[in-house]
Amino acid sequence: MTTAADFALEEFLPYRLSVVTNHTSRLFARRYSDAYGLSIPEWRVLAVVGRFGGLSATGVVERTAMDKVKVSRAVRALLDRGLLARQEDAADRRVQRLAMTAAGRALHAAIVPEARALEAGLLEALAPAERQALHALLDRLEAKLLAMGAAAGDAGPD
Repeated sequence: MTTAADFALEEFLPYRLSVVTNHTSRLFARRYSDAYGLSIPEWRVLAVVGRFGGLSATGVVERTAMDKVKVSRAVRALLDRGLLARQEDAADRRVQRLAMTAAGRALHAAIVPEARALEAGLLEALAPAERQALHALLDRLEAKLLAMGAAAGDAGPD
């Protein structure tokens, strides 16, 4: 039987994932903040709108699994900077869709190559087969988490 005294936090999967995620986010955040004045939530919103376009804030929450409050603050900041605009949904006037402005598209286009380069630098630690395995394992863990009841948009660390 394992006791609380035997619990090695540094070997606990959620803790390890959190530490790696926090280190990664801090590295990326420094680059985005220094060069573009963006926070990580702002970049994630910009990136997901750039990828999928026409999402509502709720759609951003679902795609990013970020907390609703963080998404709301990021959207507000991007709107204030003129990087995003709201558009009324044609089918449902109560829904506001987010779209990148010309300035938002230009910023997104400038950041993507830098993000890819930073990612490539990080992934240099893994062989190509290990990278494929990592992606497959993360997909399986995400599917299992969703099956266990973790839902996109639940409050939690971003």
